[in-house]
Amino acid sequence: MDIRQAAKYPFLKDSAKVLRDRGIDLDHLVKGLAFESARLQGMERVLEIIENPIIETKTTAKEPDALKELLSYPVARMIVSAVADPKLVNRYAIAEAKTASRRLEQEEVEFVLAVARELGIEASQVDDGFAVEFTDFLTFSSKMRSKDWKLVNQKLLKGKVIVQKRDLVRLVQQAVADKISSELPLPVNDEILDAFSEQIAEVKGILEEERKNRPAEDMGRLSIVRLPPCMKKLLQMTRESQNVPHSGRFALVAFLHTLGMDSEEILRTFSTSPDFDEGKSRYQIQHISGEISGTEYTPPECSTMKSYGICFDPDNLCRQEWMTHPLKYYRAKGRRRPSGK
Repeated sequence: MDIRQAAKYPFLKDSAKVLRDRGIDLDHLVKGLAFESARLQGMERVLEIIENPIIETKTTAKEPDALKELLSYPVARMIVSAVADPKLVNRYAIAEAKTASRRLEQEEVEFVLAVARELGIEASQVDDGFAVEFTDFLTFSSKMRSKDWKLVNQKLLKGKVIVQKRDLVRLVQQAVADKISSELPLPVNDEILDAFSEQIAEVKGILEEERKNRPAEDMGRLSIVRLPPCMKKLLQMTRESQNVPHSGRFALVAFLHTLGMDSEEILRTFSTSPDFDEGKSRYQIQHISGEISGTEYTPPECSTMKSYGICFDPDNLCRQEWMTHPLKYYRAKGRRRPSGK
């Protein structure tokens, strides 16, 4: 693989091989004076994903620039791993995946198919798009929030799902995010911790300042401690930019709306997510709350939550025979002592 292409897709096996073929190992990268600029760019890569949900493209026309860009990827992974913050890992994985997706949209079909196959998506070109193996489609679309990804809305041909290039790229984006998040945090030794001590401290400081300024527990009139486990989990997933299924987002918005939060308050609750899209979120919230649709939706009952796979960590109160709805849980908790279950 050409080094310029490797720099654009550093998570591929051939990209790692480019570095091995050049004799660049971990010791060189961590301590070598010749790689100081790569270490600085790796830190920039981490800082960038804290501010934005995507990594800005660096110039890689010249080979030295491409090498520096390629090396910044393992450096960033080391720093993220050393910080060891699950939210940062998730944000980093999403940012790398979105960056790769944006670049793949400009690539030739053969290259996109090769990347897809390496990441576990068997796909081939057909007359009206791309045929993706049924199980692969389900695996990588299961976390998609939009109803457009529901299997009932797909075209099937001989046990395969037919998609367009943009959809195939979106599946690859999810595969990249899954790959990176499953690999991190990497084990880091004292040598790495010492080499990047200043960078680690800086990133931790930024994240701590973020936490102080984030209204994470501010839900107006609502009580965090009274939320049922399912809603606590969905709220946590939303704020940490984890992939929440459409059914989960619907349940959470309907729950908060029913308990008296207006659309702007709910929007602020969602706004701390790194991939927050104000326009889309506002529309969805206003639709569920009835401002657009004319119908005020209520959250699903517990049996429906279970069937959707969004009933998380039920506690003793959840297991009571009469406990049939998340709203019942919230109200029952209000009648009990704070320590009661």
